[in-house]
Amino acid sequence: MEWTLELIVVPVSDVDRAKAFYTEQAGFTVDVDHSAGEDFRVVQLTPPGSACSIALMRNAGSAGSLQGLHLVVADIDAARAELVKRGMEVGELFHFEPGGQTPGPDPERRSYATFMPFSDPDGNGWLVQEVRERTPRAE
Repeated sequence: MEWTLELIVVPVSDVDRAKAFYTEQAGFTVDVDHSAGEDFRVVQLTPPGSACSIALMRNAGSAGSLQGLHLVVADIDAARAELVKRGMEVGELFHFEPGGQTPGPDPERRSYATFMPFSDPDGNGWLVQEVRERTPRAE
């Protein structure tokens, strides 16, 4: 049996503001924007190339509580340049080395070891992770 993760709910305080951030700055595509009355609206968006989408749901009490979602890219420098060009504030690159987390350039740039943080307007935290070569999966 296959289990696929295809949708993650992202709690936000203002759906319109979050939708603008994720489409205009993060480059996600809108799949669904549906309202059912005044109190229910869901906006489903998908990052380019992803099989998993996010659903923006208004929940002021939980807005900003989602942390650690990863977007994986093959070239983190190009990804950073694209996000900055779109006007997003992104953190500096950092790396996980055998001795811990280190900032700055990593001449080896091993897959799975280089990251860049960003947050949406509510403070939901994301990491962009560079994966140049995938580790084979066990069958």
